Amino acid sequence: MTRRIDDGQRFLCLDAPIARRSDPPTSHAAAARAPLGDRQLILDALAAGPAGQSMLAVRTGLTVAAVSKRLPELRRAGLVVRDGETRNAGGGREALYRRVGV
Repeated sequence: MTRRIDDGQRFLCLDAPIARRSDPPTSHAAAARAPLGDRQLILDALAAGPAGQSMLAVRTGLTVAAVSKRLPELRRAGLVVRDGETRNAGGGREALYRRVGV
């Protein structure tokens, strides 16, 4: 699936790395090394319903750190929104996310 969003500041193409045009070269280099499939895995997991970062990690097989790194990218692109709070397995609070347009 390819979806491109371009608002003049940033763009997201799910099969390409993400970086704002104004980001320094080091950020573009880091984006180029980012796993391309992580964002799609998270979107697919959210198609099953809203979830917190820890549940998304379970659904996708990614680490919580990888999920929390990709969620802001998806939020900036308008593909994911925060939708309240939930409790993780340890009893701590975490943001609940849902996919937009599903």
